[in-house]
Amino acid sequence: MNSAVTIIALFFIMLGAAFGYFTQSFVIGGVLIAIGIILGLTLRTAAEWERSVVLRLGRFAGIRGPGLYFLIPAFETVYVVVDTRRQSTRISAEDTLTADAVSVTMDSIMFWRVQDVKRAATELTDYRGMIAQVAQTSLREVISATTLNDILSNREQMDEKLQALIRRKSDGWGIGDIAVEIRDVKIPPELNDAMSRNAQAEKEKQARVTLASAEVAIAEQIADASRIYENNPVALQIRQMGLIYDMNKDRGVTILVPTDMANALGASIALNVNNPDRPRPVATPFTPPQASVPKA
Repeated sequence: MNSAVTIIALFFIMLGAAFGYFTQSFVIGGVLIAIGIILGLTLRTAAEWERSVVLRLGRFAGIRGPGLYFLIPAFETVYVVVDTRRQSTRISAEDTLTADAVSVTMDSIMFWRVQDVKRAATELTDYRGMIAQVAQTSLREVISATTLNDILSNREQMDEKLQALIRRKSDGWGIGDIAVEIRDVKIPPELNDAMSRNAQAEKEKQARVTLASAEVAIAEQIADASRIYENNPVALQIRQMGLIYDMNKDRGVTILVPTDMANALGASIALNVNNPDRPRPVATPFTPPQASVPKA
């Protein structure tokens, strides 16, 4: 008897007592008190997600709820109240050998729900404990039939295998909507270190292959550039000047680079020296300034 039923029963009992005391009508008061007692013995309530399994003289009488329902006093009893909401159960397997003889510890979560209340309540002694035990033994069987590489790389496939095995073993129990998700897989520390070194070596190998590919691409580009500079010397000179500028632009220095213009200027100066008929500039005699002597 829950709180709502208790309140209703007490209301009728107190109403009958007050009515008999104030009106001196003990018959009506006694009837109200009897109604309150009967309601307290027969009236029951169940929540929206609850189902009550009722037995009549030890035999299954039906499933009552949700809401208000009545029982026949002394003939009907509530055997168990079943929760029909979706529930979760944690399952784990410690130090279980895989198909390739590796000891692992696995932690998983199983989601399930009671679909057939009569079967779960009358055909199973403890449906919660039984579904948890079946899930744990199924988890060990799946681990024993799977290699470590498949466990680490194909968790979704392993979830499906475990889910199908649990459903097959619990068929006819009235439990459905079974789903399993693997939370964590633990392996021995020495094996974990070996796998870490293997992964590190694989990453280093990939890095070296990538670096070698980059060197090949750079060499191909340099070869193409050399062919271009071979056919066009002016482009090579411009490139050289650009490199010299890039190396010294932050130092604030001036660099003189010989060019064809400088060569042409040198040739013209040589022609002027070798031509005696060309008028030459007349040198103006230099007269030093006279210093004034101060007078005494």
